[in-house]
Amino acid sequence: MDNQKAEQEKTVIQNSETATKSKKSLFRAPVRKKEAQTEVLSEPTETRVIVEDKPVRKKRTAPQNAKSKTETKSCSLEVPKSKNKTGSKARGVRQQNSSGKLTIIPLGGLGEIGKNMTAIKYGNNIIVIDSGMSFPDDELLGIDLVIPDYTYLLENKDIVRAIIVTHGHEDHIGAIPYMLKDLQVPIYGAKLTLGLLEGKFKEHRLGNVSLNPVKPRDTINIGPFKVEFIKVSHSIPDSLAVAVHTPVGILLHTGDFKVDMSPIDGEVMDLRRFAALGEEGVLVMCADSTNVERDGYTHSEKSVGTNLENIFRGAKGRIIVTTFASNVHRVQQIIWAAEYAGRRVAIVGRGMVNVATIAVELGYLSVKRDTFIDIDEINKLPDDKIVVITTGSQGESLSGLTRMAVDEHRQIHIRPGDLVVISANAIPGNEKLIARTVDNLYRHGAEVIYGSSAGIHVSGHASAEDLKLMLNMVKPKYFIPVHGEYRMLHSHAKLAENLGIPKENIFVMEIGNVLELSPSKGKITGKVPSGRILIDGFGVGDVGTAVLKDRKQLANEGIVVVNIVFDHKLGQIISGPQIISRGFVFEKENERLMKMAEEKVLQTWSRFAVDNNDIAGIKGSIRGNLGKFFYDRTGRRPIILPVIMEI
Repeated sequence: MDNQKAEQEKTVIQNSETATKSKKSLFRAPVRKKEAQTEVLSEPTETRVIVEDKPVRKKRTAPQNAKSKTETKSCSLEVPKSKNKTGSKARGVRQQNSSGKLTIIPLGGLGEIGKNMTAIKYGNNIIVIDSGMSFPDDELLGIDLVIPDYTYLLENKDIVRAIIVTHGHEDHIGAIPYMLKDLQVPIYGAKLTLGLLEGKFKEHRLGNVSLNPVKPRDTINIGPFKVEFIKVSHSIPDSLAVAVHTPVGILLHTGDFKVDMSPIDGEVMDLRRFAALGEEGVLVMCADSTNVERDGYTHSEKSVGTNLENIFRGAKGRIIVTTFASNVHRVQQIIWAAEYAGRRVAIVGRGMVNVATIAVELGYLSVKRDTFIDIDEINKLPDDKIVVITTGSQGESLSGLTRMAVDEHRQIHIRPGDLVVISANAIPGNEKLIARTVDNLYRHGAEVIYGSSAGIHVSGHASAEDLKLMLNMVKPKYFIPVHGEYRMLHSHAKLAENLGIPKENIFVMEIGNVLELSPSKGKITGKVPSGRILIDGFGVGDVGTAVLKDRKQLANEGIVVVNIVFDHKLGQIISGPQIISRGFVFEKENERLMKMAEEKVLQTWSRFAVDNNDIAGIKGSIRGNLGKFFYDRTGRRPIILPVIMEI
């Protein structure tokens, strides 16, 4: 451990105290040394308890990280280790005060990747674990992002007590700014998680949000719930599992996790606390299912760093690297590899700059002095001294890398000799976007390294053997697989059954399902409103099925506009019909078709001559008759838009 500390102090310079608040100046800021924390494997000697945000101060007995600006007052209170005093053979059953039922309602994240959200209810009290977003699929034309339908929470807003956030990834925090416009509740999470949320709140112009920082082994009391936070390993720092102690028993939510015994930040997953909870007895566990179909164990994040160093050392020209902006651990490894190769680093892309800025300010990114340079300075340095970190690992149309690939980036143009490293796996559904981006990069003469086979990406989620370890440590009475598509949930359920959990105690749920648990029985009793809310620009939920149908029709069939000027007094058409086509047929090459369409409009109009004030009826008839005409002639169904101006 002393050797580890010495090595960290020798090679790592923390940047939390000297980073500037300006994005442009951030990457030029001097860096001050910060002593590395080394006691990462030792069990904490205290548990911090926050009781209704009114802590009692006692003498600290364990080292604590520096407080963030948003941190509430907290206390250090020694608490004896939990013991199962009842001696009950039924694991997870709390004997005292167990007449009520614990209700679990997943509102997102089941049968899908993304928009994770789970409501926990006991009596007249609800807490929410995570509130995330997902990216739209190909069917959601024009949609920017998707969030869970939180109608149930709005209907019960008077009893929603808090939002508990496990970590700072978008699929766990992305919906919170939208929810808080309708639901004002306190938020609890780790320092980095809250820092990322603060940035989002500024963008959404949200003020007066109650942000309450917590640390591993902290507990908070929220109504009948005692919520305990447990350190886990993932692809972003400050990832937490949540143990909710209820009058019925303990609910354990793993959050996203993997078992990494050599994490790059030295913060090892608190396996002993999971084992202790298992000995105490866990009523129900909700566990990450993302990688259940992968055999073995998930590799350590450190393995990526070694491969990146080898790649960087052999590169002759500029290096452009893309990964998820929120993967702070990966960004850290890229920075270290750049420093190892004697290169300077420029960060490009709004999302990447925002996350890097917050991570540096809070001390979660470690850099050497003068590593960062402004993007405008890259042309002043030799190509073999430059690394660019940018967004676009999923081929997003407006991301930095995608714009570089189509030569639309204002500052960086791909040229022969560039090396592009895509340090991420494709999210299901994004494969075509990534392939198109890679093709365009090759067209410009760049070399591209991508895919997990290159050793430049490892997952942040537990594989099958990791999941077995968690199940065997915790030994829950009831089990709910979460965070994954339905086949993943099904596979995780089978794995749990093979490890001895009775099939009747395993619940493969769908979003909106209401699961009621007592110490002796678990049953799905109904369903609440659930689904998705579509975000389009500034609009929240104002794009429904009808609008999406129109957009799909416009994309596939096009539009035809019929312009008519009508003299109300004379009862005559004085101009038109003029037919304009977009995305349907090319008018100049289909003059006869357009002429026939005009005649069809006039025939339709003549039928309404006796009652020419029925404009709505005329428009409807034009749409119907002209639509049938076009389908008979072309086999297409464009949107017909009649425009009748009265004078």
